[in-house]
This record gives sequence, structure tokens and C-alpha cells, in this order.
Amino acid sequence: MRPFPSRVTQPAPAERVLAILTSAHSMTVVSDGLDPVEVHRLDGTSAMGHIHLHEPAGAGPHAGPGGRIPVRLEFTDVAPIPVRDRMRARVTVTGLLSAPYRGDTPESTCMEFGQAVLEDHRGRSFVTLDELQATEPDPVSGSEAAMLTHLVDDHGELVALLLHLAQPRPAKGVTRALPLALDRYGVTLRLEYPGTHRDVRLPFAKAVTRIDQAGPQIHALLAAARRASHPNRLLT
Repeated sequence: MRPFPSRVTQPAPAERVLAILTSAHSMTVVSDGLDPVEVHRLDGTSAMGHIHLHEPAGAGPHAGPGGRIPVRLEFTDVAPIPVRDRMRARVTVTGLLSAPYRGDTPESTCMEFGQAVLEDHRGRSFVTLDELQATEPDPVSGSEAAMLTHLVDDHGELVALLLHLAQPRPAKGVTRALPLALDRYGVTLRLEYPGTHRDVRLPFAKAVTRIDQAGPQIHALLAAARRASHPNRLLT
């Protein structure tokens, strides 16, 4: 008899990369022999609106036969909540441009894709363009910062409640617990101790496919946490 497939509880590297690329509001463009260009999108649009990724081997409409410029795009994924060690990941996308990048142009620059590299607590992962194109966007990524900020600012007591779901149970001495991340698969809490910290993953019962499903899934976690906090009493 075949074993049941295990439930996915956290995003795959391609999902993480896609979420960072589509939600990042800043990036650094580094071309050979040129000064780095800092791109900041302060109007609420994605930094990747300035770069259009294309298949390798000159599929982009502006790719010329020669003289391409090696370039890398650098992204830093920072937690929206001021936890200890806020940097969650780095993403580097390498490729080729047919002309030097200009940050002052309103038009998107075509870039021949090379590879994407994700660096986070799990190590380094390489992601291809095919993997990115086959990945469904996380419906939560664009609202993550607002949702976590609302949770901390308006319902901070609920974060402590969620600790009842942490496995293994948190060691004594937690000085602070804050949400580190939110995605379609669940919530990550950062537990801070004197001089160190530990992350706890609280998976949803079911992956979110639409943003309006995120709220009910969070409420389901809170309901489970309330039950876990009263093991000897039936809650209605």
C-alpha cells in the first residue's frame, strides 16, 4: 500500500524566490564595470517592474547578438516586524542585458535570465526560470506586512496564545515572541531568548489559495491554541 503524501507545510525555494521578487520594493542592480544602482519603488509597485525576465539564448525582444552585459539583481527579504535578526533571506538573480541598466527610464529593461539563488536559514538553493514560471504566486505575499503589523499592533496578546501550539514546547526564558513570517502554508514565530532565538513553524490545516482564506486559517490556529491552553476544560 502506498503511503499518503506528506502535507506541505512551508514554501519551496521557487515559491520563496517568486514571493520575494513580486513583493520587493527595492533591489540593487550590479553590472560589470559599473557602479551599483539602487532601485526603490516608493509608489507601492514592485521593484521588478523595472526588469522583465526572458528565456536564455536571446528570447527577449531587445537582446542583441553580442556585447551583452553580465548583471545581477540583489534582493534582501526583511521581516516586517522588528524581530531580532530581521533579514529572512537573500535572493540573487543573474543574467545578461543588451545595454547598461538605466534606473531613470520608465520602461522595463529586458534581461536574459541565468539563474536565481536563494539564501536563507535552510542554506543555498538554485532556482531556474522554468521553476519560477511553473510556480503559483503566493496570494498572501502582497498582504503579509500589513497582516503581521495588524496582528502585533492590535492583537499582540494573540501571539503569546499561539505559543501553545509550538512543538517542541518552548524552553523557559523566552523574553519575546513575535511573528516572523506569514505565507500560504502557515505562520512562523520568532522566540527570542537572552543572546539567542528560535523559530517555530505553525502550519495551516490547508494551504491558502486565495487571500480571503488567510483570515479563517489564522483564526483556526487561534482556536486550536485556545484549546491547547485549556487541556482540562471543554471549550465551546
